[in-house]
Amino acid sequence: MAADAVSMATMPRLSARVAAITPSATLAVDARAKALRAAGEQVVVFAAGEPDFPSPAHVVEAAAEACRDPRNHRYTPAAGLPELREAVAAKTRRDSGLEVEASQVLITNGGKHAIYNALAALLDPGDEVLLPAPYWTTYPEPIALFGATPVVVPTDASTGFKVGVDALEAATTPRTKALVFVSPSNPSGAVYHPSQVEAIGRWAAEKGIWVLTDEIYEHLTYDDHRFSSMPALVPELVDRCIVVNGVAKTYAMTGWRVGWMIGPPDMVRGATALQSHSTSNVADVSQRAALAAVSGPLDEVVRMRQAFDRRRLRMFELLSALPGVTCLRPEGAFYAFPSFEGVLGRELAGRPVRTTLELAEVVLDEVKVAIVPGEAFGSPGYARFSFALGDDDLEEGLARLAKLLAG
Repeated sequence: MAADAVSMATMPRLSARVAAITPSATLAVDARAKALRAAGEQVVVFAAGEPDFPSPAHVVEAAAEACRDPRNHRYTPAAGLPELREAVAAKTRRDSGLEVEASQVLITNGGKHAIYNALAALLDPGDEVLLPAPYWTTYPEPIALFGATPVVVPTDASTGFKVGVDALEAATTPRTKALVFVSPSNPSGAVYHPSQVEAIGRWAAEKGIWVLTDEIYEHLTYDDHRFSSMPALVPELVDRCIVVNGVAKTYAMTGWRVGWMIGPPDMVRGATALQSHSTSNVADVSQRAALAAVSGPLDEVVRMRQAFDRRRLRMFELLSALPGVTCLRPEGAFYAFPSFEGVLGRELAGRPVRTTLELAEVVLDEVKVAIVPGEAFGSPGYARFSFALGDDDLEEGLARLAKLLAG
């Protein structure tokens, strides 16, 4: 008994799977900034990945009405309200040109949950997943959690942060199961041209590789750049393609936690079975709010995009003027992804800055500006700046940064 007790006492408390998970860098930066604000500091936060606008009024009213109706105080089917699944299918046909049935839609607790469910249903230990960098911080974690290996395919400013077929082909092995594709991109703001999307889709179809395409920023494009949906452009890929999306970015509904995955019927059935034993359904009232969003007008979306566009151009101008900093003009989403290679190796406020991790720490400590270092996205030397914040904060934060870099 004593030997058993000693053995149990030395066993790890956390599973190896969970212990290996890296906490979200973006949420960590945001949490530290909020803690400083709570302590009375005037922090400017460029780290948040959410619109700074309220959810549309008709969405809020739909939720309020739903709260008053006792029928919405109960469970829904695990896969979501039938009317919401139908509305998402209709919205997908409208916005993406992709024909899907309601039975191919699974309503999830936000976009992250959709990605988790999709990868859980798709991956086995030993599989490999092509992951172009810079990538959103969450993607590598569930890939590794399910025993697969993320194979990072680097891009940089010289390629506009866009991956090509040649680079994907070079990274492919007999174990390659899937590709994660994102356009518009978080964190780079890159938007692939339809010809590039089609070329990658045809390559994947020919190789028999699955594609998980994240379309959460579909409505946030600027200048002549336009969103295009890979399975709509490449119909032969449809049977090996999973689309993830949600209401968070388009409708300023990050806190409502409603996303979805769309895929082949067998994949959606499998993911639904998983969800039925994990979270079950998304909150009924949130689903009613999402139904109002996806079924309603896009007027508020247009208004938000106009504000983001104005801020995008101003941020690009100010970042490009910083000493040692170069920046591509963002094409979509609400992020800029400047290079700080010309800053690294210097001292700022008497502190050495050798990496963008160290840069982010110095910037937050010295001038109370929160940014996310490129290491979090698989792209050291860069940093992500969100322009989903007020105009005054944008000006103030970049003025503080300019003063620090000039000193």
